[in-house]
Amino acid sequence: MVSEKKRGIVHIYASRNNTIILLTDITGSETIAKSSGGCVVKAQHKEGSPYAAMKAVEAVVQKARDRGITNVIVRVRGQGGINPKTPGQGAEAAIIALTRNGMIIDSIENVTPIPHDGCRRKKRNRSKKN
Repeated sequence: MVSEKKRGIVHIYASRNNTIILLTDITGSETIAKSSGGCVVKAQHKEGSPYAAMKAVEAVVQKARDRGITNVIVRVRGQGGINPKTPGQGAEAAIIALTRNGMIIDSIENVTPIPHDGCRRKKRNRSKKN
């Protein structure tokens, strides 16, 4: 008998201030587990750190093991739009933590939203001259 490996999708939203990790089934409709930097760290200024992302992934992986999920597809998202397009520093640490905790990554996708000439960027502030 061939054992079929259960798969899931790990959505990683990494901004400058926080990292949110969400595990769904393969269709993306049912949430299995979620965690964020704010759930695992006491200090608010450390929510977006790589350490907080690693701890959040550990909490999600524990729930994934309970469901029998071993293979995952990773979708990384930055802020996007008129904000920075690059994901925050917690994204890379979260992917590394997934492999260290025994998850097999099938693919990694960048799903950051890109503007198609939508909203205008904020004007730069003028500095005070003496």
